[in-house]
Amino acid sequence: MTFRVLDPTAEKTAPPGRLAPRLDTLEGKTIGFISNGKEGTKGYFAHLERLLRAELGVAEVVWRTKSNYSAPADKHIVDEIKSWDAVVSGLGD
Repeated sequence: MTFRVLDPTAEKTAPPGRLAPRLDTLEGKTIGFISNGKEGTKGYFAHLERLLRAELGVAEVVWRTKSNYSAPADKHIVDEIKSWDAVVSGLGD
């Protein structure tokens, strides 16, 4: 079975900034989880943390929760991201 994904946007301009380089491995790395604060993220992130540690050798997982689920991450969280190797942002609806 083949799935085709269509992008309905007409924008042709490149997004601002650039993508971070891809990590070769997650072993020994620090991963940050940013939650929107809704209940559904807790179980998902807990399961993901177990997988990342057990199967990929992640050294540390940092959990942070936004103060407002519908707004961007708080400044103190954004500032802290610089010390993480990768970030997972999730919704708990």
